[in-house]
Amino acid sequence: MATLERKLVELLKAPVEALGHELWGLEYIQAGKHSILRLYIDNEKGIFVDDCVDASRQVSAVLDVEDPISTEYTLEVSSPGVDRPLFTAQQYELYTGETVKVQLTMPVAGSRNLKGTVIGIEGQMLTLSVDGNELIVALDNIRKGNLIAKF
Repeated sequence: MATLERKLVELLKAPVEALGHELWGLEYIQAGKHSILRLYIDNEKGIFVDDCVDASRQVSAVLDVEDPISTEYTLEVSSPGVDRPLFTAQQYELYTGETVKVQLTMPVAGSRNLKGTVIGIEGQMLTLSVDGNELIVALDNIRKGNLIAKF
């Protein structure tokens, strides 16, 4: 996770938790005037549109005061959904035995895109079973990771 994203998590975790939700994670996608700050909030009871609206208002107030992003951006607040993005070691560990897709910064076993079953996590190292092979991936090498939904 980039330094700005870490700072944003620290800044926005408390306001989201004050509403009774968990800040599942966030993405900051830089694209000039079209940059996006996307927050994912979660709750064991589920997330509804009104929850996203309330969190957006709360977070916007904090962002207006603290002003951690100096350029224009659009704030989006969403539930993680069934193909939820994964951000932390704890989240990967929570889904041990489940199938995930990860996009890597640097290739592992000749690929930047892996789809496999989470075997476990030790420290900041994720072990996946990919096509019958165990691969170890550093969490810092994961650009994006998502749970593959089962239907």
